[in-house]
Amino acid sequence: MNLQDSLLFDNAPAPFPAPPKTEGIKYTGSKLKIIPRILEIIGKTGATSVFDGFSGSTRVSQALAKQGFQVHSNDIATWSPIFATAYLKNRKTPQEYCDLIQHLNSLKPVDGWFSENYGGDVGANPNGNAIQPDGSKKPWQRKNTRRLDAIREEIDRLELDDADKSVALTSLILAMDKVENTLGHFSSYLKEWSPRSFNDMHLEVPMLWVNDKNNRVSCGDVFDVLPDVKCDLAYYDPPYGSNNEKMPPSRVRYAAYYHVWTTIIKNDRPDLFGKVGRRKDSCDTTASSVFEEFRKNGSGRFIVVDAIERLIRETPCEWIVLSYSSGGRATATELNEAIKDNGKLIETSKIDYQRNVMSSMKWTNDWTRDSEEPNREFLFLIQKKR
Repeated sequence: MNLQDSLLFDNAPAPFPAPPKTEGIKYTGSKLKIIPRILEIIGKTGATSVFDGFSGSTRVSQALAKQGFQVHSNDIATWSPIFATAYLKNRKTPQEYCDLIQHLNSLKPVDGWFSENYGGDVGANPNGNAIQPDGSKKPWQRKNTRRLDAIREEIDRLELDDADKSVALTSLILAMDKVENTLGHFSSYLKEWSPRSFNDMHLEVPMLWVNDKNNRVSCGDVFDVLPDVKCDLAYYDPPYGSNNEKMPPSRVRYAAYYHVWTTIIKNDRPDLFGKVGRRKDSCDTTASSVFEEFRKNGSGRFIVVDAIERLIRETPCEWIVLSYSSGGRATATELNEAIKDNGKLIETSKIDYQRNVMSSMKWTNDWTRDSEEPNREFLFLIQKKR
């Protein structure tokens, strides 16, 4: 394929087209807005099966499955495979879950572990703003954590099969996400109650469809899963660490951002620490990803660059689509070399979130001069060396 022939898009501003309908939690680094571009690039390769190696909230996996691809969705986070199982392995119509969801909604609220640790009361400050009277900050109002306590215990008591339990837990997390009092993650909570936190938590049947493909779901480190991958193409969106030298990315990892979702899935009442009540196993020393690493190796190269190079090298697929943020730790030159040493860079697309623009670069090495601008996302289409 001729490189210039493959770049069919000019640099003229264009709005993102509407993506296939997906749903998920609020998620840092969500690819919701660029799903159409991802699908477009993947469509050029002729691939019919895709490995989503860092599926996160599973929006990309959902979109791929809805477009007819056979999908293998993987993430190391405990809650991500629950979402993936609910959406990608479902064999029932949404209506068949109505009785289960209605039953869970009918339960009487109770005071339990979640209310004790994450539920707050409502008071008012001298200005009349709604606050928590004891001066603390919690992610939910107690009325909603009491419903969470009742529903979460009932889900375990019902002894549902994996698919039904995944649907119930997905519904529960989506409902709690709509009434939270956070900045979109669980590393900090708002001092004043958000308007949405006053709403009553209510479960709904997720946006399911009957899957006719043999989709796969796994939960593990991507390097451990790769030997078992059998797909035409891999899509990668690793949790790149920040390149801000003043605040190393080790301060808050992805595992810490969403620690409460992990606890809702496990229902294990873990030991907590810190003002936001983080799980002890979400601390930086035990829950880090090599792709969030901010240190350099003995040769002065960022460790994350070695990880990216290894990822490309060990991927058993002909094609790779790699997402990269301009705020990532790897430099443009290092990443360019890692790609070229292990495959052929067919196309590079740039997404400017500030201007809501998607475009292909005229030459694949143009991105190295453009990567220092903030709020840029790059998509690399790579063909593996045989």
